[in-house]
Amino acid sequence: MLHLETQSPESPMAQSTTTAILVIGGAEDKVHGREILQTFWFRSGGTDATIAIIPSASREPALIGERYQQIFEEMGAKYVKVLDIRDRSQGADTYFKQYVDECTGVFMTGGDQLRLCGLLADTPLMERIRQRVQLGEISLAGTSAGAAVMGHHMIAGGSSGESPNRDLVEMAMGLDIIPEMIVDQHFHNRNRMARLLSALSNHPERLGIGIDEDTCAMFEKDGLIRVVGRGTVTIVDGREMTYTNQPEVEASEPLSLHNLRLHILSHGDSYNLHQHQPVAKISNPH
Repeated sequence: MLHLETQSPESPMAQSTTTAILVIGGAEDKVHGREILQTFWFRSGGTDATIAIIPSASREPALIGERYQQIFEEMGAKYVKVLDIRDRSQGADTYFKQYVDECTGVFMTGGDQLRLCGLLADTPLMERIRQRVQLGEISLAGTSAGAAVMGHHMIAGGSSGESPNRDLVEMAMGLDIIPEMIVDQHFHNRNRMARLLSALSNHPERLGIGIDEDTCAMFEKDGLIRVVGRGTVTIVDGREMTYTNQPEVEASEPLSLHNLRLHILSHGDSYNLHQHQPVAKISNPH
């Protein structure tokens, strides 16, 4: 997936300006400490950052795009531009592509993940963004709907508060940025564990990532996921699942899922994707 030198997980802001993928659970702090947004700004180059904001998931893209533009400009970014894409044809726009060729960070806002994928999937613009992310040339962040689209398989909708069952979740194709993952957001805030488990029942080869509000799972190039923010990141590993009744029961009937591995990570924790295990935070002696 991603390859780079291993760094201390103690402080994401203090590590370096190496690029990363920031998968944000939504409702990130935009007013006070702005820790997650500051981390994205820093990983995009800080005062040298040239940032592209894609608000296409939102029903009010101009308003939400302007808000993030103001935030990153206040932080001191060198240049910030809103790519207000409202039609798939704009995904082939030469001007937009030129800006993406030159930027150091791309930020996808919240809204409707189906709308976002409908506008961006398989467009030249998205292909260029994916290429630059994979090469480690830019940082990419997505919040809420912008987080949901990161995987190959995407949770497009569904319910909560029930036992896991196939009717509980609606799946679609994502943007394939981190194909190994199925991401759910606003996770504990909206009681979405059963929804994520329902998604994994049909795709046990994937890693389920549930991200709380004002929380970020930051995918580093060294194969670590680092947790930033106030809540938790839930990782459900079904790759050693020994049994599920998923093929045998009706869509509305409860699912059996045996031998799943569950990890709950908080601020400062990391998860090693190569070793499939968490890395505890380093205590700060001060």
